[in-house]
Amino acid sequence: MVTDPIANMLTSIRNAQTARKATVCVPYSRLKHEIADVLRGGGYVGPVTVTAEGPQKLLDITLLYDAGGIKKIRGLERVSKPGRRWYVRKAEIPRVLSGLGSAVLSTPKGLMTDAEARKKGLGGEVICKVW
Repeated sequence: MVTDPIANMLTSIRNAQTARKATVCVPYSRLKHEIADVLRGGGYVGPVTVTAEGPQKLLDITLLYDAGGIKKIRGLERVSKPGRRWYVRKAEIPRVLSGLGSAVLSTPKGLMTDAEARKKGLGGEVICKVW
Protein backbone atom coordinates (compact mmCIF):
# COMPACT_ATOMS: atom_id res chain seq x y z
CA MET A 1 0.00 0.00 0.00
CA VAL A 2 1.31 3.43 -0.96
CA THR A 3 1.08 6.00 1.83
CA ASP A 4 1.94 8.99 -0.37
CA PRO A 5 0.57 8.63 -3.91
CA ILE A 6 1.83 12.09 -4.98
CA ALA A 7 5.42 11.20 -4.06
CA ASN A 8 4.95 7.90 -5.89
CA MET A 9 3.86 9.78 -9.05
CA LEU A 10 6.82 12.18 -8.85
CA THR A 11 9.24 9.27 -8.35
CA SER A 12 7.71 7.47 -11.35
CA ILE A 13 8.30 10.57 -13.48
CA ARG A 14 11.92 10.89 -12.26
CA ASN A 15 12.63 7.20 -12.88
CA ALA A 16 11.01 7.19 -16.33
CA GLN A 17 13.06 10.20 -17.42
CA THR A 18 16.25 8.61 -16.15
CA ALA A 19 15.40 5.51 -18.24
CA ARG A 20 14.63 7.77 -21.27
CA LYS A 21 11.01 6.60 -21.52
CA ALA A 22 8.58 8.50 -23.76
CA THR A 23 5.62 8.18 -21.40
CA VAL A 24 4.88 7.14 -17.85
CA CYS A 25 1.63 5.61 -16.52
CA VAL A 26 0.47 6.21 -12.96
CA PRO A 27 -2.82 5.35 -11.23
CA TYR A 28 -5.38 8.11 -11.75
CA SER A 29 -6.57 10.59 -9.17
CA ARG A 30 -7.95 14.07 -9.70
CA LEU A 31 -5.11 15.67 -7.71
CA LYS A 32 -2.45 13.84 -9.75
CA HIS A 33 -4.19 14.94 -12.95
CA GLU A 34 -4.18 18.57 -11.80
CA ILE A 35 -0.49 18.39 -10.82
CA ALA A 36 0.34 16.92 -14.24
CA ASP A 37 -1.66 19.72 -15.92
CA VAL A 38 0.29 22.36 -13.96
CA LEU A 39 3.56 20.68 -15.04
CA ARG A 40 2.29 20.62 -18.64
CA GLY A 41 1.45 24.33 -18.42
CA GLY A 42 5.00 25.04 -17.25
CA GLY A 43 6.48 23.13 -20.20
CA TYR A 44 7.95 20.32 -18.10
CA VAL A 45 5.81 17.49 -19.53
CA GLY A 46 3.81 16.96 -22.71
CA PRO A 47 0.16 16.00 -23.16
CA VAL A 48 -1.58 14.25 -20.28
CA THR A 49 -4.28 11.68 -21.09
CA VAL A 50 -6.58 9.51 -19.01
CA THR A 51 -7.05 5.89 -20.08
CA ALA A 52 -9.70 3.59 -18.66
CA GLU A 53 -8.11 0.20 -19.24
CA GLY A 54 -9.07 -2.42 -16.69
CA PRO A 55 -10.72 -1.75 -13.35
CA GLN A 56 -8.81 1.48 -12.61
CA LYS A 57 -8.16 4.56 -14.72
CA LEU A 58 -4.56 5.41 -15.55
CA LEU A 59 -2.89 8.75 -16.15
CA ASP A 60 -0.50 8.74 -19.14
CA ILE A 61 2.07 11.54 -18.94
CA THR A 62 4.22 12.27 -21.99
CA LEU A 63 7.77 13.22 -21.04
CA LEU A 64 9.67 15.93 -22.90
CA TYR A 65 13.32 16.03 -23.91
CA ASP A 66 15.48 18.66 -25.63
CA ALA A 67 16.87 18.15 -29.14
CA GLY A 68 20.03 16.69 -27.59
CA GLY A 69 18.04 14.18 -25.53
CA ILE A 70 18.41 16.16 -22.29
CA LYS A 71 15.38 15.82 -20.02
CA LYS A 72 13.24 18.91 -19.38
CA ILE A 73 12.80 18.11 -15.68
CA ARG A 74 16.22 18.34 -14.07
CA GLY A 75 14.88 17.99 -10.53
CA LEU A 76 11.58 17.14 -8.89
CA GLU A 77 11.11 17.31 -5.12
CA ARG A 78 8.11 16.57 -2.89
CA VAL A 79 7.84 19.33 -0.28
CA SER A 80 4.64 18.89 1.71
CA LYS A 81 4.33 15.32 2.94
CA PRO A 82 1.52 13.48 4.75
CA GLY A 83 3.51 13.56 8.01
CA ARG A 84 4.48 17.21 7.67
CA ARG A 85 2.37 19.62 5.66
CA TRP A 86 3.98 22.91 4.59
CA TYR A 87 1.66 25.89 4.24
CA VAL A 88 2.85 29.35 3.21
CA ARG A 89 1.39 32.83 3.06
CA LYS A 90 1.58 34.83 -0.16
CA ALA A 91 4.74 36.64 1.04
CA GLU A 92 6.44 33.33 1.96
CA ILE A 93 6.03 31.49 -1.36
CA PRO A 94 9.43 29.96 -2.19
CA ARG A 95 11.38 30.85 -5.32
CA VAL A 96 12.86 27.75 -6.94
CA LEU A 97 16.39 28.36 -8.26
CA SER A 98 15.82 32.15 -8.18
CA GLY A 99 12.82 31.86 -10.49
CA LEU A 100 14.24 29.33 -12.97
CA GLY A 101 12.06 26.54 -11.54
CA SER A 102 8.51 26.37 -10.27
CA ALA A 103 6.72 25.36 -7.12
CA VAL A 104 3.27 23.77 -7.35
CA LEU A 105 0.86 25.15 -4.75
CA SER A 106 -2.57 24.01 -3.68
CA THR A 107 -4.54 27.22 -3.07
CA PRO A 108 -8.21 27.94 -2.34
CA LYS A 109 -8.54 28.71 -6.09
CA GLY A 110 -7.03 25.38 -7.18
CA LEU A 111 -3.55 24.13 -8.06
CA MET A 112 -1.17 26.64 -9.63
CA THR A 113 2.48 27.57 -9.96
CA ASP A 114 4.24 29.87 -7.53
CA ALA A 115 4.25 32.72 -10.08
CA GLU A 116 0.47 32.50 -10.57
CA ALA A 117 -0.12 32.38 -6.80
CA ARG A 118 2.05 35.48 -6.28
CA LYS A 119 0.22 37.28 -9.07
CA LYS A 120 -3.19 36.44 -7.56
CA GLY A 121 -2.01 37.11 -4.00
CA LEU A 122 -2.74 33.60 -2.72
CA GLY A 123 -0.94 31.32 -0.30
CA GLY A 124 -1.46 27.62 0.28
CA GLU A 125 0.20 24.24 0.59
CA VAL A 126 3.47 23.77 -1.32
CA ILE A 127 3.03 20.38 -3.02
CA CYS A 128 6.34 20.07 -4.89
CA LYS A 129 9.20 21.92 -6.54
CA VAL A 130 10.35 21.33 -10.12
CA TRP A 131 13.33 22.71 -12.03
